[in-house]
Amino acid sequence: QVQVVESGGGLVQAGGSLRLSCTVSGLTFGDYAMGWFRQAPGKEREGVSSIKWGSTSTFYSDSVKGRFAISRDDAKNTLYLQMNNLKPEDTAIYYCAASVAWRTSTLMAQDYNYWGQGTQVTVSS
Repeated sequence: QVQVVESGGGLVQAGGSLRLSCTVSGLTFGDYAMGWFRQAPGKEREGVSSIKWGSTSTFYSDSVKGRFAISRDDAKNTLYLQMNNLKPEDTAIYYCAASVAWRTSTLMAQDYNYWGQGTQVTVSS
């Protein structure tokens, strides 16, 4: 049984930082691309960032490029998202997901097979 568990969310002031973590079990983590998505109230789920197996490629949405950094530690089956210079518009539930597919220039939820329950990030102004 695959389990995907996010952690690290919380309340932070604008300009602050948070580091999200996502631990995966039940699959061979190193064989999967991993992605971060977010969903704000009343909005559709948005792809934030993704990282290919072997950390050979990454993708960032325009809204977070230059502020967020994705990384993975395959020895620990863990995915990270370092979020800096946070803005109120970054407020959302952040989800981690695993995929056997990789797209270089986009991030699509439909490609992702396994999802976590999400962690809340709230950025106050």
